[in-house]
Amino acid sequence: MDQIIKNKLNKLVQSFQKVLYEDDQTFLENMKMNNLAGDDISKYRFWEWTQGVGLFGLWKLFEQTKNEYYLEMLLKYYNDQIKNGLPSKNINTVTPLLALSYIYEYTEDPEKYLTVCEEWAEWIMLELPRTKEGGFQHITSDTLNEQELWDDTLFMTVLFLAKMGQIKNNKDYIEEAKYQFLLHIKYLTDKKTGLWFHGWTFNGSHNFAEALWGRGNCWITIAIPEFIEIIHLERSVKRFLVETLKSQVESLEKYQDENGMWHTLLDDPTSYVEASATCGFAYGILKSVEMGLINDTYKSCALKALNPILELIDDEGIVKQVSYGTAMGRKTKQFYKDIPIQSMPYGQALAILFLMKAQGFLYEK
Repeated sequence: MDQIIKNKLNKLVQSFQKVLYEDDQTFLENMKMNNLAGDDISKYRFWEWTQGVGLFGLWKLFEQTKNEYYLEMLLKYYNDQIKNGLPSKNINTVTPLLALSYIYEYTEDPEKYLTVCEEWAEWIMLELPRTKEGGFQHITSDTLNEQELWDDTLFMTVLFLAKMGQIKNNKDYIEEAKYQFLLHIKYLTDKKTGLWFHGWTFNGSHNFAEALWGRGNCWITIAIPEFIEIIHLERSVKRFLVETLKSQVESLEKYQDENGMWHTLLDDPTSYVEASATCGFAYGILKSVEMGLINDTYKSCALKALNPILELIDDEGIVKQVSYGTAMGRKTKQFYKDIPIQSMPYGQALAILFLMKAQGFLYEK
């Protein structure tokens, strides 16, 4: 099994650049009509949340293996994009900064990485639109989403702010990141299941279609242990986050499909099983077990997903059964079931994270 995972990981990495630099024609066509900032849409081609998640996965792989090839791939990407000019700032375009902040901390050179990270962190604090109660409004490249909180935000933007707070020893950044986690928990968790709704709007005070969307939930399963690892939390806040995580994971075990995967609507077995959410859940669960945040009995739940995910990585290293980028299902849950399947950088990255973590657990066993 160990050799199979190694082979699949190698294929994932080999295909990573192809997927990273693959034009998302649907997104780019939409941006021609709906570019909120009105800037050059070519700057968004390779600098969006889709790439940002992928870069984080590649960084984690480098962090574990110290293979300089991965670092060189990352450095080339960031050097090229910074030289070409970055797009307008929003929740999603912040995402590539997460891996960059780790790279700066690791290399401390060149200084331009820190300059970019500091500029974007200050934008988050001072200019990012806020909802009532001071939440980070989920403004994207093409949609204002006025007065809306989305579960994606914690991974896409708040982790970066926390990391910059840790790097710069900036207590304001750290306190803001903690507040955003607590506020999003307040409005997005389903008290019946412990799972998360995709979004909340203060305009009408509701959770839209009340969808317990798979990938949206997986951002939380990943974000909570990553956040706890980034900054030192007082016992009360850490306890609150861990209990939130435990409630979610308990339901994830309940709703896991017999084949080891999770559905794109977690509580709807008629919705398709989805690879990116499955990888995200499995990685987050294993990391949480590793950190001692949840009971180690949950590792069997995560590892149950291993065989089906390995089968979904084709000979070219492309992860199949990944749902395309998903906006808010504002009226019906059917919206999520109709999202098409398409290879995406975040699918590659989440598979890398899962296989990397699974390999460590199997090796220990």
